[in-house]
Amino acid sequence: MGSRSERAAATLPLPVPLAVRGTESRPKGALFTMGLYELAVLFDPRLPDEEVAELSDGVKDLLSGLGAEIVKEESWGKKRLAYPIQKLTEARYVFFTVKVDDGNPFPEVEKRLEQNDKVLRYLTVRLDQGRLRRRGEEAAPVVPATVAPAPVALVPGEPAPAAQREAS
Repeated sequence: MGSRSERAAATLPLPVPLAVRGTESRPKGALFTMGLYELAVLFDPRLPDEEVAELSDGVKDLLSGLGAEIVKEESWGKKRLAYPIQKLTEARYVFFTVKVDDGNPFPEVEKRLEQNDKVLRYLTVRLDQGRLRRRGEEAAPVVPATVAPAPVALVPGEPAPAAQREAS
């Protein structure tokens, strides 16, 4: 047989690159999943409000034309950047919440945003259900009004406060 290191190398599993981990169960090329996404676009701060509105409408039209549904649009106006981008210290922030059922419109949208000189940056992120609940964008479970909360003692071993004892 070979040397000791050759035998050890033959028995050890090869490391899986980080880019490949977790994709074993997905079909090839199916890294995109349906759901809610947020697209943040930072426009040049020197643009007038009307032009920012036109550009936002163009992004919405492009997304709609590619099969996505615009759930919400938020314009935060001009905000200071954390670091300069193209020697600019401010940008006009516009956020789109997008629902995608089938297909992936984002490569085309991101390609168009990259080609536009009026766009400083963009970012697309998938929104998870926990984040939506924390932001209050999803209906919370309804608790029947007939169920009263049980009195809770603030310190274990002490009785509940008087206001809670009277309510029960």
